[in-house]
Amino acid sequence: MTTTSAETVIAPARPRAAAVGATARRRQGFQHGGWFVAPFLVLFALFVVWPLLRGLYLSFTDANISGEGASFIGLDNYREALRDDLMWEALGHSAYFTLLVVPCITVMAFLLAMLAHHIERGKWLWRLCFFAPFLLPSTVAANLWQWLFNPGTGMINHVFGIDTPWLTDKTYAMLAVVITTLWWTVGFSFLLYLAALQGIPGHLYEAAKLDGANAWHRMVRITLPMLRNITGLVVALQILASLQVFDQAVVMQDFGPGPEGSTRTFVQYTLEEGFTSYRVGYASAISIIFFVIIAAVALARMWLLRTREEGGR
Repeated sequence: MTTTSAETVIAPARPRAAAVGATARRRQGFQHGGWFVAPFLVLFALFVVWPLLRGLYLSFTDANISGEGASFIGLDNYREALRDDLMWEALGHSAYFTLLVVPCITVMAFLLAMLAHHIERGKWLWRLCFFAPFLLPSTVAANLWQWLFNPGTGMINHVFGIDTPWLTDKTYAMLAVVITTLWWTVGFSFLLYLAALQGIPGHLYEAAKLDGANAWHRMVRITLPMLRNITGLVVALQILASLQVFDQAVVMQDFGPGPEGSTRTFVQYTLEEGFTSYRVGYASAISIIFFVIIAAVALARMWLLRTREEGGR
């Protein structure tokens, strides 16, 4: 009985000792890992957190570009922004650009990835051709297409036998920016799709062939469902990137807002207010508004993803 009693008392101490040891190891691992993460946290705080907090503070002031003589004005900048027709127009241009780019670039990237994945000869060359434009700086891509769209010396009108004023007519100016963006950035989404296609097990297609499924059925029943997550990622990344469009729109219009302001995006308008009109406080306010919009889009994407995952369980 004494032995049994002693065993009964001592036995529970073993799991407790193991738990204490595991906690100590985790604490030690965190201490060592913290030194590796610290440089990133310092840079993140210095270049992301601090500018965000500084911009939030300036949005409640009437600060100018010199940074001197700023006074606290409360929510006046935000009230003005809500009544600013130019701000809403610029936001509409960014949204219009996003609505055009995101579906087109998603479909194009998928089709190009399917082509590069299934082609037999010269596969490396096709992949290089599809991805290479993405390696170009934005100014290079914009200047190249600015020349191509030039009605006098460009190739677009001459090749297709048309006489379209791409960059000087408000009807076509944003469309020219969209075409440039598709050519320039589709390579990134193409690479994501290509990597996902290579990760689909081949035995699924072999089993489908044995069951008599044709190419269309294999794509609809196997390929697209297996690419559902990567498609959601591509769409989310493209929405966030497209809403922040700036470089190509500005460069193609020689750093102007385009004909009748048709290519003035939200980011460009923010810079104009801050560095042309010298209203840093107001520019900070509308940039905070834009930050809230971007954050809302990202949170909506996370919520939809979590809802879909919970519904699939």
